[in-house]
Amino acid sequence: MALTYRCLIIDDESPAHKALASHISKFDDLEHSGSAFSGMEAVKMLNENTYDIIFLDINMPVISGVELMELQPKRPLTIVTTAYSDFALSAYQNDAIDYLLKPISFEKFSKAIEKAKIYYSGKSIKKENNANEKVLSQRVNGQMIDTLLSDIVYIESLGNYMKLYSKKLKSPIIIYGSLSSIADEIDSNDFLQVHRSYIVNTSEITTVTLKSLTMSNGEIVPVGRKYQILLDGLIIR
Repeated sequence: MALTYRCLIIDDESPAHKALASHISKFDDLEHSGSAFSGMEAVKMLNENTYDIIFLDINMPVISGVELMELQPKRPLTIVTTAYSDFALSAYQNDAIDYLLKPISFEKFSKAIEKAKIYYSGKSIKKENNANEKVLSQRVNGQMIDTLLSDIVYIESLGNYMKLYSKKLKSPIIIYGSLSSIADEIDSNDFLQVHRSYIVNTSEITTVTLKSLTMSNGEIVPVGRKYQILLDGLIIR
């Protein structure tokens, strides 16, 4: 069976939805699987559904496209679609695969889709091989250290380094890298970014307030203003 890519259009203007939907309809392997007309609506849809590619506008009320990318570091492959050229650097820093300026020609749209397919063709083997992988491997003091994902309480960013807090260790593990670099290696169903400097294991949260979380090890983790929407409906296990 041929692979079909589920697409979500995120834009606050109806004409943009119509134009992108028209482009999508010309590909047999693309499926228009959803439309969001605001950043808040998009966050809800991304949390409740599975998509392969999102077409993301930048200039939206309440939650902009750039803010949405920061809120959802493990979001589907992102193609930015905007009338503004000013945000290209921010988009690429947040791992957008392409940046298309409106009005978007079918030729430019097609080239962006080819980039997306090339990306997925390279990722498919990795995903298949690691389908049951539950271990995070990181280099610590010159040695590779394996940590069970289920043992991680939360991860704190410290510039170019991170502190990884484990249930089985009294002291955190200090590892090199950024939260965005580690995001692809952890299970998005169990981990949630709640602050620009923190990713938490949702099963290790004991108490939730608007501005902070209490973790199973007793530590308090702050919740960033832009991330508070992600906590709506969070079930504490």
